[in-house]
Amino acid sequence: MEQTKLLVQAITKGIQEKKGSNIVIADLSNIEGAICRYFVICQGSSPAQVEAITDSVTDYVRINKGEKPVKVAGLGNAQWVAMDYSDVLVHIFLPDVREYYDLEHLWEDAAITHIADLD
Repeated sequence: MEQTKLLVQAITKGIQEKKGSNIVIADLSNIEGAICRYFVICQGSSPAQVEAITDSVTDYVRINKGEKPVKVAGLGNAQWVAMDYSDVLVHIFLPDVREYYDLEHLWEDAAITHIADLD
């Protein structure tokens, strides 16, 4: 479990490197039948920034944790990119797409942590 928390921290740093904003971590580890242990959700202000955040997370986690995502989906239009790290799913949205899908509230029983934006 500690390794998973360290992975979440590395993902968060990768997001912050490219000024990803409104980072939310949903802890699903105590929810029976959840598809993973954590969701990390954030947003970029443009498709180019969403793509840059995706690249940053991939690079930061590979360099610092030695892990690669199992799958990355959504880079074609870069409105919603999902990165699968098995125990952690990363969702990088454009603001309006994030608001529409409202993943933070999909899992009502999850413990939610909000990470302050960097200046």
